[in-house]
Amino acid sequence: MSLSPDGLPPLRDVVRRHDLEPRKALGQNFLFDLNLTGRIARAAGPLDGVTVVEVGPGPGGLTRALLAEGAGKVIAIERDPRALPALAEIAAHYPGRLEVVEADALAFDPRPMIGDGPARIVANLPYNVGTALLTGWLEGESWPPWWDSLTLMFQREVAERIVATPEERADYGRLGVLCGWRTDAHILFDVAPSAFVPPPKVTSSIVRLVPRAAPLPCRAATLEVLTRAAFGQRRKMLRQSLKGITPDPASLLAGVGIAETARAEEVPVEGFVALANALDDMRKAGPR
Repeated sequence: MSLSPDGLPPLRDVVRRHDLEPRKALGQNFLFDLNLTGRIARAAGPLDGVTVVEVGPGPGGLTRALLAEGAGKVIAIERDPRALPALAEIAAHYPGRLEVVEADALAFDPRPMIGDGPARIVANLPYNVGTALLTGWLEGESWPPWWDSLTLMFQREVAERIVATPEERADYGRLGVLCGWRTDAHILFDVAPSAFVPPPKVTSSIVRLVPRAAPLPCRAATLEVLTRAAFGQRRKMLRQSLKGITPDPASLLAGVGIAETARAEEVPVEGFVALANALDDMRKAGPR
């Protein structure tokens, strides 16, 4: 059997040997092209001495690229037990540099495993949980976070929502507000469906998010409630869509200089932060 440039078997052979056919229920689409996985790993920046957290490594294509690019340690979180033997082979090839955790990434906290150095999250996220994972990494009340960047693959339409501003009204929503508030987010490049096994029906994109050192002060929980109400009825004016969270939306909007007739898609990130802070102040003051 011929080996890949990293000295390990080709991924197709690994998948065949371990009976690792992708499962739709787990949102699995595998990348076999080591040139592409290498490009994704390099998109995360220099990895020497960095601890990388990877979610959903599957047979380990991106895992291998991260290690080959010099990551000090990779913590791979995988919920599919079928993938564990394939990942164990990679761990043996890179002694002491790969830790595999069988867990659901939505419920697992990797921070106790990271240590004192820089940490990054790099992942070809399962499509069915990608947005939930991203919002979980962004919504904590403490900031800056434990990671210094996120380099993640999403469906193209989700990537466009992550980087959207009011100028792209069709894509701008809760995700764009949250990401724009706390990070500087950019789409780096697209990945064609043909790169995956099985090929998905949509194009994917690599997005890199870097935390802002000092985002505008705001309670993340309040911003989440506010944007859920505002974009939950995005066709309505804010004086209507915010009635579910405050009995006096007109006063709330007037207090921060936003017109009652504005719609959620017209309000920039700074406007939502101001509204969230005003909502907290209004709640503290109580009824008048």
